[in-house]
Amino acid sequence: MDAAFRKVNGDNAAQQGSMYLEERTTKSGVLSCIFSLKEEVGALAKTLRLFEDKGINLTHIESRPSSTSKQEYEFLVSVDSACTKALEEVIEGLGTQISGHVYEFSRNKQKDTVPWFPNHIQDMDLLANQILSYGSELDSDHPGFTDSLYRARRKEFAEIAYNYRHGEAIPRVEYTEDEKKTWRTVFKELKTLYPTHACHEHNRVFPLLEKYCGYKEDNIPQLEDISRFLQSCTGFRLRPVAGLLSSRDFLAGLAFRVFHSTQYIRHGSKPMYTPEPDVCHEVLGHVPLFADPSFAQFSQEIGLASLGAPDDYIEKLSTVYWFTVEFGLCRQDSEIRAYGAGLLSSFGELQYSLTDKPKLEPFNPEKTCLQTYPITEFQPVYYVAESFEDAKEKVRKYAATIPRPFSVRYNPYTLSIEVLDNTQQLTNLADTISSEIGILCNALRKME
Repeated sequence: MDAAFRKVNGDNAAQQGSMYLEERTTKSGVLSCIFSLKEEVGALAKTLRLFEDKGINLTHIESRPSSTSKQEYEFLVSVDSACTKALEEVIEGLGTQISGHVYEFSRNKQKDTVPWFPNHIQDMDLLANQILSYGSELDSDHPGFTDSLYRARRKEFAEIAYNYRHGEAIPRVEYTEDEKKTWRTVFKELKTLYPTHACHEHNRVFPLLEKYCGYKEDNIPQLEDISRFLQSCTGFRLRPVAGLLSSRDFLAGLAFRVFHSTQYIRHGSKPMYTPEPDVCHEVLGHVPLFADPSFAQFSQEIGLASLGAPDDYIEKLSTVYWFTVEFGLCRQDSEIRAYGAGLLSSFGELQYSLTDKPKLEPFNPEKTCLQTYPITEFQPVYYVAESFEDAKEKVRKYAATIPRPFSVRYNPYTLSIEVLDNTQQLTNLADTISSEIGILCNALRKME
């Protein structure tokens, strides 16, 4: 399941070495090439002519600003695997005839092989920019579609995410007065509902965010401050993202306790509505719960279950995520409260979810994963968890049914995923567990 990776820089192709990456695409029989071009007239036309001259039919093409040079654009093109030889000739032509950088991915995924997944937290750098849509490219029905200033602002946020790398401080943003006005409207309205509608964990953490992270009516908190706070609470951290990731990549981040967060804010013309996640959704809806140890563990369980899972199970896990982390309800003190971020960041749906209008079902991953759902209107069905601990245990049991030839464990000391598929790995895990049990027993004896 190897994918040969080669970087060519002008005439220095012969001096470049090779490295190997595992397969990262879910499509078999596909070859993809990523190359960057300087922003000059005719550069793309000349490049596409190379493909045309070799009789290569492009099945997919997309572009984005280069993450390494502001004077270049990156292009991803995909072709059928039958064009392997022709593509190699095009790659050579790109490296010798056109200035810029060329990357080649040769994908030969074998049937029934395990999809690639990140092994170390730094591998998030390989995933974060593989987004499904870009921050400044808005749909025609988006409130900001005709607002050129808003679109330019979204591009600024996208650039921050494109250029971010693991280990760096998240760049701070100077939000405009209009952006702060939008935030103020959302913040004030939602805060009136939290005491009666949000779960206890959310309400316990929210004052701490106000005290330590700058949650105020007139201030949009910075992702870096929030990330540092979360790391001190549960080890979760934020990472800026320019747009929507695939379900597989997004869930993989949760396995490392990494939450990919947008940094832009919704359009001011509709402060109580957003067609996609924005900073209000992220920091008001998601962040408070990631500071709770039990919920953080529950979220990570979903992420760990996704690593190496077949495509159909990724879809099911995404649905479980939707009805828990995004739109989950739970029982607390004989009441039903909201813990899903989609509810906690939506004034209208937070109210609606606790009325007698929607249908409530007990959370059961085997059933929940099959539920269809709308994404542009209030949910007709919500799933109610008895507790985060109960939901976590159910997700853990469901994960055990996912067909993959190994189990995984997150090592918080090395920030990496350990694949448990041999006796040495199991021996190491048993030693760790034995040590922890010894500490537990010693502590219990001292409390007697």
